[in-house]
Amino acid sequence: MLLCPGLKHRWFFTSARPGDLHTVLDFAKVADTILFLLDPLEGWDSTGDYCLSCLFAQGLPTYTLAIQGILGLPPKKQIEARKKLSKVVEKRFPDDKLLLLDTQQEAGMLLRQLVNQKQRHLAFRDRRAYLFAHAADFVPNEENNFVGTLKISGYVRGQTMNVNSLLHIIGHGDFQMKQIDAPMDPFPLNPRVIKSQKDPGMAVEIGVMDAVADMEEDPKVLMKADPNRQESLQTEVIPDPMEGEQTWPTEEELSEANDFLKERSKVVKKVPKGTSSYQAEWILDEDSENDGEGDEYDDIEHEDFMEEDSQDESSEEEEEEECETMTIGESVRDDLYDEKVDKEAEEKMLEKYKQERLEEMFPDEVDTPRDMAARIRFQKYRGLKSFRTSPWDPKENLPQDYARIFQFQNFINTRKRIFKEIKEKEVEGAEVGWYVTLHVSEVPVSVVEYFKRGAPLIGFSLLPHEQKMSVLNMVVSRHPGNTEPVKAKEELIFHCGFRRFRASPLFSQHTAADKHKFQRFLTADMALVVTVYAPITFPPASVLLFKQNSNGMHSLIATGHLLSVDPDRMVIKRVVLSGHPFKIFTKMAVVRYMFFSREDVLWFKPVELRTKWGRRGHIKEPLGTHGHMKCSFDGKLKSQDTVLMNLYKRVFPKWTYDPYIPEPVLWVKSEISAVPEVDMQ
Repeated sequence: MLLCPGLKHRWFFTSARPGDLHTVLDFAKVADTILFLLDPLEGWDSTGDYCLSCLFAQGLPTYTLAIQGILGLPPKKQIEARKKLSKVVEKRFPDDKLLLLDTQQEAGMLLRQLVNQKQRHLAFRDRRAYLFAHAADFVPNEENNFVGTLKISGYVRGQTMNVNSLLHIIGHGDFQMKQIDAPMDPFPLNPRVIKSQKDPGMAVEIGVMDAVADMEEDPKVLMKADPNRQESLQTEVIPDPMEGEQTWPTEEELSEANDFLKERSKVVKKVPKGTSSYQAEWILDEDSENDGEGDEYDDIEHEDFMEEDSQDESSEEEEEEECETMTIGESVRDDLYDEKVDKEAEEKMLEKYKQERLEEMFPDEVDTPRDMAARIRFQKYRGLKSFRTSPWDPKENLPQDYARIFQFQNFINTRKRIFKEIKEKEVEGAEVGWYVTLHVSEVPVSVVEYFKRGAPLIGFSLLPHEQKMSVLNMVVSRHPGNTEPVKAKEELIFHCGFRRFRASPLFSQHTAADKHKFQRFLTADMALVVTVYAPITFPPASVLLFKQNSNGMHSLIATGHLLSVDPDRMVIKRVVLSGHPFKIFTKMAVVRYMFFSREDVLWFKPVELRTKWGRRGHIKEPLGTHGHMKCSFDGKLKSQDTVLMNLYKRVFPKWTYDPYIPEPVLWVKSEISAVPEVDMQ
């Protein structure tokens, strides 16, 4: 803590461990000013550039650039270093100046620069009260020593801190507050002066530590929580099974429906005595018509073309050339590199690259299964006349998880009303700038142990409803520094506003329509919408997506912002079944390999067909029992064309929300000894 009564300011300086990215981002969420200290020769390395990318994506508060150690260089190199630094800094900070920080005078100029700077505001923190812990104390409960009351002391920032609102401790979850105390400020900007009784002319200034020691009276209690007005910690709705929530039928219900259809499909016939059930199937009624026009097509034989490989056997003897042999020692660098390679991870990554490449070449195309009927494999899918204009009810066939979430009748109006109350309504509590102690109840002992290890403890006061679970939609763009394939429903780490959590999201296209196409991979060429179950957060809020690598490090894969809190946003997955024209007529064609049974053709007969070359058509009738079908189109097909059928179903994210994130492995620079080069000539 640095007190400057002359400048009427005080600063609390803190820093994160090198490479601890999450702590750096947490500091940036509450810091008034970030001081970037640059290396006099290079400015910053790849790790520093990576941190800057994350800070810019999250939202950068007021900052200042300074150089330390440039006076230790020779005079000629000082000029070169300044020119080089100006070019490096211009890429990230084009309009900012570099300050020197080597002497006492330069340090004073830096403090004046910090005082006169215009503060940059971050919207997500200006509407909430927040506190950076300077001290923390833990009082365990009598029943359970692992849970107790956490006393956090610090200065209130942002908005007035109300004891009845919930407190979110970053990285640990949401908690209720019991009371707010107002102890004496341990870092007063103007310390009190007490005159001595023995010598009236002698004045004693009470220092920081002396003031704390002499403060014998109990701290003043500002507010105590009112149980009738206190926000609830309820995050989920407890579903009532008697309310008839819409869910997909269970396996038992589907089997009962099939048995009922079999009973209804039984037909009573008059047959001669002694006829078996198999023979009765072949006896036709008098009124029945023969519909087996395509039955003669049942026994089509497919020609198999065998190719014979001809190999020319030639035995040519090559003359052995005289060459000099020499022994070269194995490279130490290669040995160290091979020890760090994980073969299983390499195989999995190779498989992901293959899947991503296939998705780019043949989007949404899948193979029709041979061991299962297509009408069963794709029973949850449906055909649409038009993906853009065809109706789809957002309330039908909802999963069981939707019974646990909250939904606003009008999210935009609720957000406007809450933000208006923040501006106009006066809230009772601790004012901005006060030094207070928050009594937080039912906190695990791991939180204070986390603080004692040197990690920051940051608390944000939640707005109404922000502890409740819902469906969050975020617009993100792929970070150019990461090229690894990221598949949908993989576990990712989110920094959404002031929250940190883990979840498995869905990816979908960012369009203005009522239906949005599901994306199997996070693409690099366009912005996508990420959908996930998470606590409600009112935008604006920045979003950062990280992926935990096999070595424990967290890599930034995407950045963006919070779009909306809307469970009715429909993410539609498309499946494309492909077939090949076998016989082509004027406007008719026989298509095969799309289905492999007659029943599947009849099941999907109402769905419209299209081709890769722009033709439209539909199925007229099945031919035989092997899945061949007669189709009509709006024009003649080409032999190299492919017939496609689009099927759609709505998909939902997985409930994998977890507010606890494992600490990442810090960056470690591995130094490998130089290997002597071998002259191969």
